[in-house]
Amino acid sequence: MKLEENDTTVYQILRFQPMNNPADPAASMPQRLSFATKFAYGIGDFGPALMANVLVFFLLYFLVNVAGLDARLAGSVLLIGNIWDAVNDPIVGVLSDRTRSRWGRRLPWIVLGALPFGLSFFLQWLVPTSNQWGLFVYYVGVSLLSNTFYTIVNLPYTALTPELTQDYNERTSLNSFRFAFSLSGGIAALVLALAMFAIVKNDPKQQFLLIGLIGGVLATLPLFWCAWGIRKPVLAAEQQRQPVATEESIPILEQFKIAFGNRPFLFVIGIYLCAWFSFQNTAAILPFFVVNYLNLSEAISTLAAIAVQVTALLMLAVWTRVSRRVGKQATYWMGTGFWLFGQVGLWFLPRGETTWIYPLAILVGLGVSTAFLIPWSMLPDVIEFDELTTGQRREGVFYGFMTLAQKVCRGLGLFLIGLVLKQKGFIERAAGQPLPDQPPAAEEAIRNVAVFLPIIFLVVSLVLVYFYPITREKHAEILLRLHERKRGGGGEE
Repeated sequence: MKLEENDTTVYQILRFQPMNNPADPAASMPQRLSFATKFAYGIGDFGPALMANVLVFFLLYFLVNVAGLDARLAGSVLLIGNIWDAVNDPIVGVLSDRTRSRWGRRLPWIVLGALPFGLSFFLQWLVPTSNQWGLFVYYVGVSLLSNTFYTIVNLPYTALTPELTQDYNERTSLNSFRFAFSLSGGIAALVLALAMFAIVKNDPKQQFLLIGLIGGVLATLPLFWCAWGIRKPVLAAEQQRQPVATEESIPILEQFKIAFGNRPFLFVIGIYLCAWFSFQNTAAILPFFVVNYLNLSEAISTLAAIAVQVTALLMLAVWTRVSRRVGKQATYWMGTGFWLFGQVGLWFLPRGETTWIYPLAILVGLGVSTAFLIPWSMLPDVIEFDELTTGQRREGVFYGFMTLAQKVCRGLGLFLIGLVLKQKGFIERAAGQPLPDQPPAAEEAIRNVAVFLPIIFLVVSLVLVYFYPITREKHAEILLRLHERKRGGGGEE
């Protein structure tokens, strides 16, 4: 049977009206996961994060300055890859929801996709020909393959969170392990590149070939560790899951309609969009802000970026503990408050000043940590609300649109930054030449994009968090109703 969204139970939950018997111990279904399980789950995000960070920082540079591809064709390669990356997320999400195997719905995707995932990453750093159109066709094909296998391993992986535990606080803890390895993968990407540049001198092709080879191995092996380490709780959850007879008859487009008809999901994806756009925007514009506006070196820009990432990594465990005490919404407010202080401080940072840039980067990192942790910890709660209202679980659909939002933010942010700089007369540096003096309009645009734009989106995210309807208490009530339904005593009509 399917509960409508105006059902009395659901209405009470979203209107913050307490129901009878909310204290049933069985309803909360606490599921304490072992450290080994959390570690294995977390390490599954190391490889995708390493791969994504290497591509973000170095792929365009490699295509233009190493492979010798025309800059316009190189930009087209990235554009086509991002478009396909956005398209394939919902497709893989729905297909993984419908997968049936003795290894469950998600693990086969991770295990079977791991080797092609690593191989496609390595292929991106080959230079098979000197012909422009030959290179273009090759890199477009490899980009499509790479983005496909990235989604194949990463989306089912992210959708495993609600299957490993239904406990409100355990999900935050589980995601803290995931994002610890995600941030570690990002840091490892920079360290790997710096090491190859130092070891291999004056041979860019060999440098990037080794980055592709070593990075592909480092990205692949943790996926097998992850699948093996979490197999028991995942399979146990699959045995307890009760498929609904009508689940497979719902068309894909109808499932998307149901996902976006879920009011709490709209809040979560809005929070995530705002937070992630702010983060991606800051990461992309930071080198321009440090080098072209503050007149400091590229090394200081890199160190500031590392300060943000390391702080975010170290704070994951802290914010997890805070969330247990005060809830997810309050934790996000606190972290984003630090982030806003850091952004405002950047506005007043004088040119040539190096003393304060690192403390401000640390403040930003405090908030970036909650931007990683909290929205993804909210999403499983939204999925259970969907199960309560529809009688079905569609983790792949919801996680597909979350990863889609992440990729849209990445592409949109880079596009907007380039558009603004171009319109304001930004002067690019010629190869081997010193930095040119920028027109005042371009310098002011860099400052506005680096500081003011993230502030706007962060404030919007705080408003959305304030009105987000699923608190810890309401989540417990949702679990109560789901538990009663499984026992056959949920008061269904």
